[in-house]
Amino acid sequence: MYTIGIDLGGTNIAVGLCDESLNMIDKDKVRTNAHRPAAEIVRDMALLTKSIIERNKLTENDLEYVGILVPGTVDVVNGVVECTPNLPFSGLNLREEFKKHFPVKQILLENDANAAAIGELLAGAGVGADSLVMITLGTGVGGGVIMNGKVFSGCMNSSGAELGHMVIVANGKQCGCGRRGCWEAYSSANALKEMTRVRISELKERGISSIMLDNDNVSARTAFDAAKAGDEEGQRLVDEYIGYLAVGVTNIINIFQPELLLIGGGVSGEGENLTRPLREIVDREQYTKDRAVKTRIMTATLGNDAGIIGAAGLGRVL
Repeated sequence: MYTIGIDLGGTNIAVGLCDESLNMIDKDKVRTNAHRPAAEIVRDMALLTKSIIERNKLTENDLEYVGILVPGTVDVVNGVVECTPNLPFSGLNLREEFKKHFPVKQILLENDANAAAIGELLAGAGVGADSLVMITLGTGVGGGVIMNGKVFSGCMNSSGAELGHMVIVANGKQCGCGRRGCWEAYSSANALKEMTRVRISELKERGISSIMLDNDNVSARTAFDAAKAGDEEGQRLVDEYIGYLAVGVTNIINIFQPELLLIGGGVSGEGENLTRPLREIVDREQYTKDRAVKTRIMTATLGNDAGIIGAAGLGRVL
């Protein structure tokens, strides 16, 4: 039997077809266009799934289940999306809405970062680990916590480990969840992009030269690219961003003391340019800095496929 993993992101919808060993056989994606009604987005999720199934000469009867990861909190028992700060899905019964377009036997739901953590546990950097925390730096900051080989979901079996919504700056920047100063507002890819836009505007006003001023298409890579080219202003911005990231990572390690802390999502593509200075700060700041055994901070190995593979493997950790 095969399984489908669907990564419902704020920017893209990605769908992957996996075999029983969680090898990805086929994958495709479309733009989310998150400003649209949820029903239209779900329709595109289902149509993309159907397209992949058909081009591999399969039917819904060949699927054990479809796993869907959601960037927010979900009621995994009833298939209802409870809260999605960056998508119009709050209150939607995603399981029933999806079945309107693709009547598969079983649909499993999970938070996106939990699914990414599951993917790394089953097929990535976390294979063999008993405890790990996965953070994803994308449209938001997601968190997935695995303790004793099981996903930590909280008392409601749906909303544990919303790590991106711990406050790291009191009365700080507005976050999509409604609070101010959340880690997500400072450490997501979107936050870095906005920080870069603001810094470029300030540099222009002050007449300070920077490679970043020549970039008409600002992204989360802009500051890192400038820093790698020797640009001082780019390096200052990267250092500021990593400083915010380190506050949250240190908090997480102090709370959970996992074997591994894995970083995924778009910003993780910076590799050691991100993790090396991050480790240096965390090594100084963590409560257990004098212990011989410490949490290892690593980049997740499955890249953008972690969530899809985790969603496709949800049936193995229930």
